[in-house]
Amino acid sequence: MKRNLIALLLLTALVAVPSLAQQKKPVEMKESTTLKATIAAIDHDSRIISLKDDKGNYEDIYAGPEVKRFDELKVGDKVTFKYQESVVFQIRKPGEPGMPSGDQPPAIARNATAKPSGSITEQTTANVTIKEVDAKAGAVTVATEDGRTMSFKVKDKGNLKGVNPGDKVSITYTTALLIAVE
Repeated sequence: MKRNLIALLLLTALVAVPSLAQQKKPVEMKESTTLKATIAAIDHDSRIISLKDDKGNYEDIYAGPEVKRFDELKVGDKVTFKYQESVVFQIRKPGEPGMPSGDQPPAIARNATAKPSGSITEQTTANVTIKEVDAKAGAVTVATEDGRTMSFKVKDKGNLKGVNPGDKVSITYTTALLIAVE
């Protein structure tokens, strides 16, 4: 997941889990990842939230003025972070006109619930080179234009027909992060 996606959510919806922000490995083939943390301390003057995970690790997070419900957060609140892993919604096969690489503006939703919560979804189109195709698992591993290797689930396995290693294709994928205080 991209750092800018989490950073934007931090600033506009609530807080984030540092281990998600540092995640740079290829996507594993599962639906989503859920992490939980507890608010251990809040410095209201500097707007710093200290989170403690279930292993006893602490991380301080700055919640800028864009976090509208900051004053509702309390020490002891449980925070759940659910990251919906990247899923390829479209593969433009070799020979089909490609789309320009780039990100769509993230969609941010603040939930009107008793406790603060929010979500952010981002869709990205990238021109990539296919490294591996796993039709049975419905997954693809690609090399990005900047040399990174990434793996994705493919929503419609039919998109993999005719796609082979070495093909240069355009993919559109989506990532989402949901945060809720319990």
